[in-house]
Amino acid sequence: MGVRAASTPAIAALRRAGVEYRLLPYAFDPESRSIGLDAAAALGVAPEGLLKTLVVDVQGVGLVLALIAVDRELDLKATASAVGGKRASLAGLAAAERATGYVKGGISPFGQRRRLPAVVDALTAARERVVVNGGRRGLQVDIRASDLVAMLDATTAPISVAENNIT
Repeated sequence: MGVRAASTPAIAALRRAGVEYRLLPYAFDPESRSIGLDAAAALGVAPEGLLKTLVVDVQGVGLVLALIAVDRELDLKATASAVGGKRASLAGLAAAERATGYVKGGISPFGQRRRLPAVVDALTAARERVVVNGGRRGLQVDIRASDLVAMLDATTAPISVAENNIT
């Protein structure tokens, strides 16, 4: 693993926490229409085990991280409810990048500029291991789901639905 891959704020946060992790670099495609699914395919990882980190704006709460499997869709109402809000919407890209310090395709739940409350989908929190972004495009991190939840002090809740199944 090169110095660049190991020098993100996310990797530094994992090292400081002393949790076990494994770096998973891959060739990032900037033209990808589905960054997460393409990453899963490139790494040979099941899509239900690779998480996307979404920044959600919850009315009355502010910005919140929502982590769900890349083959699922976020249930905004359930996300808002999980953190005590009534309504939620995805944060704009500029707001997400400004709050986290990362760029689209490289937003990690760890080592963010500003620590945001987090909700991890109950389906993925129940897994033994998950894969999350390592803080730059083309770098994922394999970690225990329990370590993910603990490091983020995350709430776990059912916040996703199968793709194309949002009512």
